[in-house]
Amino acid sequence: MEPIIKVACLKHVYPDKTEVSVCGLEFVVKKGERVVILGPNGAGKTTLLAHILGLLSPIEGIVTVLGKDPYRSFKEIRKKIGVVFQNVDEQIIGPKVYDDIAFTARNDGLSEQEVKEKVAAIAKELKIETIMEKIPHYLSGGQRKKVALAGALVMNPEILILDEPFDGLDPESKKEMIVTINRLQQTLGTTIIMTTHDINIVPSAADRVYILHQGNIVATGTPDDIFCQTQLLKEASLESPILHDLFFRLKQKGHTNSSPATVEEAETEIIRMINQQQQR
Repeated sequence: MEPIIKVACLKHVYPDKTEVSVCGLEFVVKKGERVVILGPNGAGKTTLLAHILGLLSPIEGIVTVLGKDPYRSFKEIRKKIGVVFQNVDEQIIGPKVYDDIAFTARNDGLSEQEVKEKVAAIAKELKIETIMEKIPHYLSGGQRKKVALAGALVMNPEILILDEPFDGLDPESKKEMIVTINRLQQTLGTTIIMTTHDINIVPSAADRVYILHQGNIVATGTPDDIFCQTQLLKEASLESPILHDLFFRLKQKGHTNSSPATVEEAETEIIRMINQQQQR
């Protein structure tokens, strides 16, 4: 399958003369993939996302999104990309939840009936129908994230970009967000790119992982491929998810071949291991 996003060794200079590069391995995303970008602060994650969104243009390197330069074709490409920024309060602008979600549809010239139908559909998908008339900034952190997500998805974008979508969420809200993201990918085929510091959610939310370190993409692969490389993770100031680390150790001792992504999967595998041991 041809990639729908490709970034190769880009370099950007900000107005204050700060130079940021994202080189090393190519960043390639295929249609329908869930891609997670990991790396410490200053690794280049924000710069990479800004180029994909067409907010920045590199002085060197290649950036293509859906076959086009996203900076030169900004209006065309942005209609096909939904984005949720780390601080959602900066992108929630409607006086009420309904108005905020409806903003993009109205701005694109849809009739009010079409707007109403699209808002109702995404509100139902995200289970936020009951807060349509509420003032966004009085909502909980998890609800505000969902409102921002609804606004990003209301026009059914091909690509969804999430910058630290789990930041500030309680454990239950994180679970809900993961379920929502995975459902979107499975039912709509949405391509999802996210950055996160919450490494423990990565196995259940990613098909492919990219590691950024000091301006270089130093590794890419499935979560299982990446999290087995303990030395690489250490050099990039990262650690394996707790579940992955546990089952990697159990694999090394010959107790299992499984790599559970969730607590529920881990529970099932541990029970299987116990039952197997008891039958011996």
